[in-house]
Amino acid sequence: MSGSRYSRVAGVAAHVPDDSLTTAQLEDLLAERNPRIDIPRGLIERHSGVRRRHVAPPECAASDLAAEAASRLLRQTGHTPPSIDLIIYAGVSGDTVEPATGHMVAAKLGAGCPVFDVRDACNSVLRAIHLADALITAGHHRTVLIVCGEVITSSIQWHVESQEDFEPAIPSYTVSDSGTALLLELSGTPGVLGHAFGANSADWRASIMPFIRDASGGFRTGPFTIDPVGLAIGVQKLDFGVLRQPLAERGLGWDDMAVVCVHQPSLAALHWGCELMGASPGKAEVTIVDHGNLAASTLPMQLHLAERAGRLKRGDLVALVGVASGLSAGTVLLRW
Repeated sequence: MSGSRYSRVAGVAAHVPDDSLTTAQLEDLLAERNPRIDIPRGLIERHSGVRRRHVAPPECAASDLAAEAASRLLRQTGHTPPSIDLIIYAGVSGDTVEPATGHMVAAKLGAGCPVFDVRDACNSVLRAIHLADALITAGHHRTVLIVCGEVITSSIQWHVESQEDFEPAIPSYTVSDSGTALLLELSGTPGVLGHAFGANSADWRASIMPFIRDASGGFRTGPFTIDPVGLAIGVQKLDFGVLRQPLAERGLGWDDMAVVCVHQPSLAALHWGCELMGASPGKAEVTIVDHGNLAASTLPMQLHLAERAGRLKRGDLVALVGVASGLSAGTVLLRW
């Protein structure tokens, strides 16, 4: 291809486990497992907006969900594994500390290309798009497959020590399992139009999913916990002008977007985020209610749902906006 090199999103796909759990069902299980605690009914949904979350079986790995979504995407776009130049695995969950989870996905797909993992909490996919765009436009690759698998319900805090411990544990009751995949390819016209990122790392302690030592001496994922006051203060310290920068540089506003995909740890956080960045909540693709907190899969899932419903069509403008633990913030602007 002669002339300028650009990248575009060739397609997006998603996969969710067969099983799901309503918030009412989750409260029943919590009451059963914590008979000495009065589990307040309705509080989880009032705090988060979550009515249902997807739950993978215990034997399911993050790479299983990612590979299933990737297989669907390859079929959808007419690609085969040999045509993929690079696989980037981007997610909160992963199969192992070493090697990169991208290797497990590649093996399940039958791909022989290089792989690497990217981790930036729930902004991992945003960062992967940024990197894939840079690698394609620099001439290093022609097709980059970004995959994400989240088996984050393993962090649910099923046992509560006291009544006072219940409310801080609510973020762990909102999480949901899924797999998503995006394919970026070389294009003669711009598809990835811009990106900008910022961070307030000083307040990283406000939102944590730690590794904790288990009885055998190994490590496992601990419960997802949030300091709501600390998080609110930390988020307000972020430069929200960064989120508008890719649009402002092109004389665009949020109303010019067909869809605005925003990371959603809760329904209240979505509305607050839209207020802080000056976007109408009506532009947002809402996933938190029926799909729960999908972690890094949230934004590609929103693209998938918006496209499937006809709200996002080829040629439309779409913004992907993330505010994640760390604290990090970023926007990627796409011509779909």
